[in-house]
Amino acid sequence: MAEISFDDFLKVDIRAGTIVEAQEFAQARKPAYKLKIDFGDEIGIKKSSAQITVHYSCDDLVGRQVMAVVNFPPRQIGPFMSEVLTLGYSDENGDIVLSALERPVPNGSRLH
Repeated sequence: MAEISFDDFLKVDIRAGTIVEAQEFAQARKPAYKLKIDFGDEIGIKKSSAQITVHYSCDDLVGRQVMAVVNFPPRQIGPFMSEVLTLGYSDENGDIVLSALERPVPNGSRLH
């Protein structure tokens, strides 16, 4: 495991946001969804591609609050520009389980 400094950690901007739209990403090489996530007034609505189709349906996702890295450069995924990295963990089969917040927080709240 590589060590990082606390200053390095502070450079990663992880925010809470609410999924406002989720649709299947048919053009993705691996099954994925295209998400629109509301990060509040300061950041606004950002797009993300997420390979979370095993544990979640589009209907399950809308209204769900998630955590995402919002200060990576945008990444082109096929015809879709992913603007944030939605965070999750691999389960025992390698399928992604979203990182969850214990309680709702305002959209745009930063991880401390």
